[in-house]
Amino acid sequence: YVFVSNHQGAFDIFFLFFYLGHNFKWMMKKSLKKIPFVGTACEYAGHIMVDRSSKASIRQTMHNAEKTLRGGMSLVVFPEGTRCKNGRMQPFKRGAFMLAEELSLPVVPLTIDGAFDLLPKDSINVHPGKVTLTIHPPITPPDNGKYDLDQLIKESYNSIASALPHE
Repeated sequence: YVFVSNHQGAFDIFFLFFYLGHNFKWMMKKSLKKIPFVGTACEYAGHIMVDRSSKASIRQTMHNAEKTLRGGMSLVVFPEGTRCKNGRMQPFKRGAFMLAEELSLPVVPLTIDGAFDLLPKDSINVHPGKVTLTIHPPITPPDNGKYDLDQLIKESYNSIASALPHE
């Protein structure tokens, strides 16, 4: 599977890791390698470091992700590319969906609700609260194996948004 999730806060990673109930690797920003212990542990565990510094590094990142998926491992991706700044979803980047299309894999939308209130981006103050994880039904490839990429992104976005409070 290619799991795609909104990204509300720093705790999202822990919620998905502990509650998703599926073996997977993360696609994460290369800059996270700088976090002491975390970066080294993630790299050692085989998570995919997303390097957006050049077209060649993006191709290498996609190759690494494809190799992981072809090896039978699922991926979890935050297609917004970063945590939201205001609790609202941002537009999705295409990379995760391109992988799903190329390999004809199901996409499983995930909604995280409440994590922004626990620890907003650029804050160090943790607040108590409730977080809900919604695992939506998989979006399966059409019979011909090729998604309409724009439609897949839109359907995934709408599915995730459907479990968030209306703004």
